Amino acid sequence: MAALLAFFDRPYPMYNEKSDVSIEHNYKTAMSQNYNVPISVEMVTEARALRHFLALPQRIYASDPAWIAPLGFMKREQLSKANHFFEHARWRAWVAYRNGLPVGRITAQIDEMHLQQHADGVGYFGMLEADDDPAIFSALFGAAEHWLKSEGMQQVRGPFNLHVNEEVGLLVDGFSTAPYVLMGHARRWYGPAVEAQGYVGARDLLAYQVRPDFEAPRVMERLASRVSDRVNVRSIRRKHLIEDARIMLEIFNDAWHNNWGFVPLAEPDWLETVSTLAKLMPDDYIQIAEYDGEPVAFIVALPNLNEAAHDLNGRLLPFGWAKLLWRLKVRHPKTARVPLMGVKQSFQHSRLGPTLAFIVIDAVRKALHARGVEAVEMGWILEDNGGMRSIIETIGGLAYKRYRVYQKEL
Repeated sequence: MAALLAFFDRPYPMYNEKSDVSIEHNYKTAMSQNYNVPISVEMVTEARALRHFLALPQRIYASDPAWIAPLGFMKREQLSKANHFFEHARWRAWVAYRNGLPVGRITAQIDEMHLQQHADGVGYFGMLEADDDPAIFSALFGAAEHWLKSEGMQQVRGPFNLHVNEEVGLLVDGFSTAPYVLMGHARRWYGPAVEAQGYVGARDLLAYQVRPDFEAPRVMERLASRVSDRVNVRSIRRKHLIEDARIMLEIFNDAWHNNWGFVPLAEPDWLETVSTLAKLMPDDYIQIAEYDGEPVAFIVALPNLNEAAHDLNGRLLPFGWAKLLWRLKVRHPKTARVPLMGVKQSFQHSRLGPTLAFIVIDAVRKALHARGVEAVEMGWILEDNGGMRSIIETIGGLAYKRYRVYQKEL
């Protein structure tokens, strides 16, 4: 196990192959010598470029007090062949260099499941990070767009890290607070720099913050009481985890089917995700609602891993893993995130739809409150999803971050 952790847990920042001096020191020296040196872009095809790709955010956000370094092994696994996303997608990644040192990065992805669902010739860009220099953004987007166009794509949309069911959108408002688990962060110059490349906003997404000790609105309590004899809410069953995971998958793919940009969750991806997350959370952080015995709604809450890992600098060795486990299992994070919930479409346009949504929210918030959680992020929520926004705002939710998905014709 120690050897496996060591393999995935290589240190940040990465070191220059020719010396024992960090990339950050080399970068400052090179920039002071000649800032006008042209940008070169290298496709990630070997280990050196991949190391640069993964390490770059550490320098970009070095002076940003809100940024939290993601765990390094998670980012490596995301880009590894073990990621089931690559079973139905192809992708490329690039690193931009000045004076031989990394100054930016980007990916481009083509998801066959998206194309089958929408037949719109849309490819994605993602994992964008760069210094505040238009030349870097121009070189990165030039490389990504050229590849997508050569693959027959007619439009590019993003950022998706790596797809629509992972980290979505570019942070454009709410820079002063740390991102929650599986949510992106950005520098203030990213939005204007992307727009300068000809991109326009396609959709805005909101993240809400809610206190789990909210007082339930009386109207919601009345509606819930009227169906209490027909609705049963339960936690996931650890002994039947795969069965419950498939139940949630079926509800999600039905509930979100008509949402903008929807791509179905693939079963291998979802089963692996649930199996992994179940090791980090109590059973009652996932709630499933049954109406007359039929599963019709669910909600998932995650302990905020970013809170627990805020000072680990992305590393688990030598003692980071012990700190992380203690903070997750013993002390327990004071913040949590609700990344997923859904109500089957057949209930969405009736009074029962918001009632079921409230019932599962109320069930999971009681579990969170019982463990001392003080703040919960719910997101992302499409800005034009008036129904869900109304429910969240009714229970005291405040929209405190805004993410934007951009698009451009190729």
